[in-house]
Amino acid sequence: MGLNPASHPGITVRSPTLEVFRMLRRLVTGLCVVLSTLALAQGKPAAPNKDAGTPAPPPKPTAAATVKDGLSTPESVLYDAETDTFLVSNINGTPLTKDNNGYVSEFAADGTVITAKLIEGGQKGVTLNAPKGLALSQGTLYVADIDTVRLFDRKTGAPKGEVKVAGATFVNDVFAAADGKVYVTDSGLKAGKDGFEPSGTDGVYVIEPGKKPKLKTLLKSKDLNRPNGVLATADTLYVVSYGANELHVLDLNGKKKAEPTKLPKGGLDGLLLVGERFFISSWEGKAVFAGKPGEAFVEVVSDVNAPADLGFDVKRNRVLVPRFLDNQVEAWDVK
Repeated sequence: MGLNPASHPGITVRSPTLEVFRMLRRLVTGLCVVLSTLALAQGKPAAPNKDAGTPAPPPKPTAAATVKDGLSTPESVLYDAETDTFLVSNINGTPLTKDNNGYVSEFAADGTVITAKLIEGGQKGVTLNAPKGLALSQGTLYVADIDTVRLFDRKTGAPKGEVKVAGATFVNDVFAAADGKVYVTDSGLKAGKDGFEPSGTDGVYVIEPGKKPKLKTLLKSKDLNRPNGVLATADTLYVVSYGANELHVLDLNGKKKAEPTKLPKGGLDGLLLVGERFFISSWEGKAVFAGKPGEAFVEVVSDVNAPADLGFDVKRNRVLVPRFLDNQVEAWDVK
């Protein structure tokens, strides 16, 4: 029997339908809470990062191009602006062995092989043992080779003569100045029981051009600390030390003009001047540093093992780095 709420004000009548609805709503709410808890347990948000405001370091730069084909102990790379190509000297063995198997390769700017062995020791009357530094002047390619600077025709690769460096043990770098003179370094090294050891012949020379090129000694001193890369401007000669972290500043007669500039790391090899900045490769630092004499040098290319004698692609604004122990040459964009 039903009750009339109007005649019994103290009694509340509950509708069965309404009770079922309220029960279902409580079940759904509880289920949502359980599901939310499970979701949080499976994918709990990470705790707030205390360093969230610190941006992540930018990725390390990488080489814009890498060349590996046909290289064997590449020591020097030289960009030829006239042909938009670059030449690479390949020791193809050890730096002091007179085995007449060294060669010079020619590549297009994109790394394509043009001539695998433009100049090859033991072929076509060529003598070339352990070629290192390269320089180009008036159509002649100058190549450092242990105790001699060898001359070749740039286009054909034919031999054009040689200049002996009397007493030298490790002729390493050559640089062609605007006036046609070619500057030469002897790093003063010889083979020892545990690798290289000093020979005491550290020196800087100049080859004066002519039908019979003449060699002149500018400076012989152990203070040069295994001179390697060399570069000349109109009135100054710059030399870097493989046996130290020094950039030497001399006049064109070999006399000291200023105290050496110290770089962050030693084992210095390649030397470039681009605009007003010098670029110097460091075996110890596995890097290329840039700066000016008398000022701090900063690292602009990192993580390059055994970076040897540098070149520079003036068309693409790239530093060319031969990696001596890795049989490759890398091109790095610089700003």
